[in-house]
Amino acid sequence: MIGARIRQARLGAAMTQDEVVAALTAAGEVTLTKAGLSKYERGGSIPKPTMLRAIARVVGVSTAFLLEEPSVSIQWLAFRKGSKLGKSQQKQIEAVAASRVEAFVTLRRRLEPQREYRKTKRATARSPEEAERAAEMLREQWRLGEQPIESVTSVIEDNGGIVVEVGGEEDVFDGLSGFADDTIPVVVVSPAVSDDRRRFSLAHELAHLFVDSGEADQKTQERIAHRFAAAFLVPAAAVRRELGEKRRHLDFHELAILKQKHGLSMQAWIMRAADLGIIDEAHARNLFAGLSAKGWRKEEPVKFEGREKPLRLRQLTVRGVSEGVLTRTEAERICPQALADIEVECRSVRTIMDARVLLKLPKAERDRLLKQAAELVEGEYQKGGSLTGFDALSEEDHRDKPVED
Repeated sequence: MIGARIRQARLGAAMTQDEVVAALTAAGEVTLTKAGLSKYERGGSIPKPTMLRAIARVVGVSTAFLLEEPSVSIQWLAFRKGSKLGKSQQKQIEAVAASRVEAFVTLRRRLEPQREYRKTKRATARSPEEAERAAEMLREQWRLGEQPIESVTSVIEDNGGIVVEVGGEEDVFDGLSGFADDTIPVVVVSPAVSDDRRRFSLAHELAHLFVDSGEADQKTQERIAHRFAAAFLVPAAAVRRELGEKRRHLDFHELAILKQKHGLSMQAWIMRAADLGIIDEAHARNLFAGLSAKGWRKEEPVKFEGREKPLRLRQLTVRGVSEGVLTRTEAERICPQALADIEVECRSVRTIMDARVLLKLPKAERDRLLKQAAELVEGEYQKGGSLTGFDALSEEDHRDKPVED
């Protein structure tokens, strides 16, 4: 168990065995070889307390973390990744995600012991067409109606699921999904992707969690998941309400408007219209060719600004500190910046509101901030005429005077 925890912590810190050994050597506390570390991780031997404490410091966890038996079991079902993602990176993503899911579940059990979530029933879909009904069933279970979903992340969290972000600015994977303790749905997403793509990835992973595609091959399973995701975001009835029953032509401007309303990409709207028989396959091909000609296949001309940032883990972490369940150090490990961010925001607000600080800024910076403030209230003053008296001020009244400390 200790070896598995050491490996999990090392992968979570994005460190190789060589890097851990080098860091231990640089610290000068203990001496360890790569072979020795590998033996620890395989469970071939158990490190002494001094070594355990040193390893914990290097990989950024508490010694207690390495000694604790994992309280949550996680089974990963699907991992959609790019070809550039190596095996070690994949293991790192899974390790970080597992650590955060374990913390999430543990916190939720301690802070909300009485809270229960309705169990979501799985649907069966052996073809992309059957995926339409499966998506409708999930929307019915989660009482979403046919209206646009403001936040897929919040919908999953409100129904007992867990959404975590793992990764940096590099776009290397689309989604990872599985179950914690066989019952809690988990979806892992990358923070590097756009909001509309993230929404689609979240919905796609829901298909892997809640749709039984039987003995379908991998390619068919992915087609079913894609159809499910699009239908979950915009049900067939909503598509026909927006586009009509039959169209000879779709305009890119219309698709851009619908993207911003529903959080589904322009390309996915074209596929929805073709899948539902609203446009024919030839027109769909022409539309995709037009997107390619304009360079819009990789980056569409309009962006969807959504609310897909996972907040539940951060909320539970802050609550845990507030109620004395977590120390600040533990909170930082579980959800980095959960506490620091709000402190920075509060300091920023205090600084802006402090007139003495404002007066001590360079003139150019002070003028910029005052201009922004003036633009915010310009409409109110123009209506009331509250600034008309300023015309009476002399030129001297407008000159800057040095600020005395």
